[in-house]
Amino acid sequence: MDRVILIKYGELSTKKGNRNFFINTLYNNVRNKLKEYDVKIRKDRARMYIEFKDEDLDSIKSVVDKIFGIHMYHIAYVVNSNEEDIKSLLLNVVQKEIFKTFKIETKRSDKNFPIHSQDFNRVLGGLLLKNINNISVDVHNPDLWIKVEIREKQSYIYFNGYCGSGGYPVGTQPRGMLMLSGGIDSPVAGYLAMKRGVVLDAVYFEAIPHTSLEARNKVITLCKKLVEYTDSINLHIVNFTPIQEEIYKNCREDYCITIMRRMMYRIMEKIASKYKGYVIVNGESIGQVASQTLTSMSVINSVTNMPVIRPVACLDKLEIIDIARKIDTYETSILPFEDCCTVFVPKHPAINPRGDISISEENKFNYEEMINEAVETLNTIKVENAKDMEFSDLL
Repeated sequence: MDRVILIKYGELSTKKGNRNFFINTLYNNVRNKLKEYDVKIRKDRARMYIEFKDEDLDSIKSVVDKIFGIHMYHIAYVVNSNEEDIKSLLLNVVQKEIFKTFKIETKRSDKNFPIHSQDFNRVLGGLLLKNINNISVDVHNPDLWIKVEIREKQSYIYFNGYCGSGGYPVGTQPRGMLMLSGGIDSPVAGYLAMKRGVVLDAVYFEAIPHTSLEARNKVITLCKKLVEYTDSINLHIVNFTPIQEEIYKNCREDYCITIMRRMMYRIMEKIASKYKGYVIVNGESIGQVASQTLTSMSVINSVTNMPVIRPVACLDKLEIIDIARKIDTYETSILPFEDCCTVFVPKHPAINPRGDISISEENKFNYEEMINEAVETLNTIKVENAKDMEFSDLL
């Protein structure tokens, strides 16, 4: 019996004039993610179908689970669109299932099929009741919910359903620049941005020797986790040491974090301009630390005109951790290698900083020249499929 993975679009189906663009982007993403498998992929405005080899099914499912733009998918049996073939296949496959109650739902997309959906439900239900002992119909809470989709050339029978990752296909929005630290929040923010179709570059600020190669390695690992949801991520590594040392040498201690973040935003804007990024994405959560109070965010944000997206801004820490565990970044994020945001944290950082004081403090050193140098000396790594990369090649 032939089977396919039948993909339902969900939110994509709400698009009107742009619907083909969204479906075509999803199709290309699925094709790219499954390029190592012997599959055939077909699409139309309502469904996508993946023909596969049985021995690859479990592996393919693990890939499909992480492709944004898929609302739900089913492992469906394929049959010719005529009454007798559908009845024969249905009886054959249902007899292998264990159940006491069932419900049949027919969707007749091909209006030339001679039997209306509700009438065909009764035909198929009667067939099962006649041929299988000790079963009954339950339209509210069945053990087995059988779905039959009748289309012009082929029909599909399925009962199982798997939730996809939802959202929009990556690539339906332009590039965003993710401020990726080694913490818990920023990888989750990157995941949520990609779920809305954003193509990601990541930017990591390191301050060697104050931060370690292990900390960089940790960020590369986090990038690899995120790459499972897209094709590749360009990771831009910024040498932040000179700027950070000047900040802590010249500026008042309680404003060091505020000024450091303002410098990062300035650098992010320049990197975005260089690599055609449209937004800055970060893992800031309101009130979580001193630099993430609304006052701090306002003062820090004032140095850039770029939109800043904060996907986890209104989530609490436990909610963020739940997502981090789901996407398998949590255990990496809690490894004990500090990034430049934590290695120099003052005892009493300003939680309600003032913009005029920030400007006065940062004018104590020539930061413009240092920012330009940091952007010009970026170290960029293209992070792709984990099987294609070795850490030793990157460090």
